[in-house]
Amino acid sequence: MEKSLEQLKQEYEKTTILLEQEKRKMQRLKNRQTYLESGSRQQRTHRLITRGAAIESIAPQTKELTETKFYSLMESILNLPQAEYFIRSAAENHARISGQEKGGD
Repeated sequence: MEKSLEQLKQEYEKTTILLEQEKRKMQRLKNRQTYLESGSRQQRTHRLITRGAAIESIAPQTKELTETKFYSLMESILNLPQAEYFIRSAAENHARISGQEKGGD
């Protein structure tokens, strides 16, 4: 059975419509991905700003330092054995508490 020209045209139109729908669906997914990625960037930016502000509020003298001097200071402080201990303890404590809240214990 051969299809008539009219049937072929109808199939073509249906297929074209489906193709356009799939293109729109793909664009929506790309938009969603971009939105989610930008959200995580915004969250990171917010976290960095608030933590930087916390450092400045605790040690106001750091406001006067250049970026290079500030990084050097932070490296010196964070390389101290006591700092490593406190950071590791805080991270472990946070992980333990988070695990309990999620039903780990």
